[in-house]
Amino acid sequence: MRIASITCVFPPYKGGIGNAALANAEELKKRNAEIVVFTPRAFLRDKKIPTLIRVKKLFPIFKYGNAAILIQLAWQLKSFDIIHLHYPFFGSAEIIWLLKKFNKTKAKLIITYHMDVIGSGSLKKIFQFHSKFLMPRILNSTDKIIVSSFDYAARSDIKNIFKKYTDKFAEIPFSVDLNRFYPRPRPLSLLKKYSIKKNEKIILFVGGLDQAHYFKGVNFLIKSFYKLTQKLDNIRLIIVGDGDMKFEYEQAAFNFGLRDEVIFAGQADNDDLARFYNLSDIFVLPSIDKSEAFGIVLLEAMASGIPVIASNLPGVRSVVENGINGFLAEPKDDEDLTEKMHRILKDNELKKNMGINGRKIAEKKYSPEIIGDKLNKLFKNL
Repeated sequence: MRIASITCVFPPYKGGIGNAALANAEELKKRNAEIVVFTPRAFLRDKKIPTLIRVKKLFPIFKYGNAAILIQLAWQLKSFDIIHLHYPFFGSAEIIWLLKKFNKTKAKLIITYHMDVIGSGSLKKIFQFHSKFLMPRILNSTDKIIVSSFDYAARSDIKNIFKKYTDKFAEIPFSVDLNRFYPRPRPLSLLKKYSIKKNEKIILFVGGLDQAHYFKGVNFLIKSFYKLTQKLDNIRLIIVGDGDMKFEYEQAAFNFGLRDEVIFAGQADNDDLARFYNLSDIFVLPSIDKSEAFGIVLLEAMASGIPVIASNLPGVRSVVENGINGFLAEPKDDEDLTEKMHRILKDNELKKNMGINGRKIAEKKYSPEIIGDKLNKLFKNL
């Protein structure tokens, strides 16, 4: 079985789509599939990562943000049995659709629909046009559509397609590396690096700080954290990630008088990322709209044995079992988010039990073996 995996981003770029594409490819390769990943060459970010997956980085004839036109796909995909497109991928998804439309490939087409794209300003209108006129044609050309949850599919921009062609959809969530993320003592190296006292409690956020990830809700988190500092002492917020909006968030923290309480840790490598979870008492994903469809970082936190708080959004709420492994907070409601963080940090027994439950859920539902078997069965059945 020869599979072409098409993705707009790929590690070392930090983002859910690329990480999911890599995890999917590695699990299918373990099950004897022949995999080639096609992704745009990322120029200055173009570094190799340790993986046995064959990756072909193509020069785009046009690139804007994570959109790219890879015209080479028109002749590079002829010898594959299955094309696995990670969507959204503006510019190249249309090429694959045209190949299917004009019978230029006999390969089966599987699309993993990661999320709606909303955007702001002029981009919002472009995305609306695409969602209304192009996306339905692309999705209708598929043999199977994978979503991380039916909850998200039923409430997203693809809800009409989901309702009409329910049998075409498969619910397969993302996985988490349980051997990389697991409960451990607080890392002394990070305690020392950031001058964190042993009695200080840590709230963690991990995510992109660029325009492509505007929807992560970092400003609301900083505002909620400020309100939390009025109720609790010895707490700090660590923000792991980088991007062109980082200065804006730093300025927000400064304006609230939180220069010392909010730590902008920058980009973390694989080892340090796992340690940041172990350093923390709570992980928070305060996303503001349905551009957030799942949240792999929630799985990483759960596997690490810490409680999670996430916005009550379709898809995201399928990961958080409210009151069991964490809490759901209403999007853009900084008061609600503050209250949920306060409840956990004030109750050590609750915090401990939520962390234990999170690890159990990660092992039961999101292990690479379980997700890999589901993917492999779906691909083989096609």
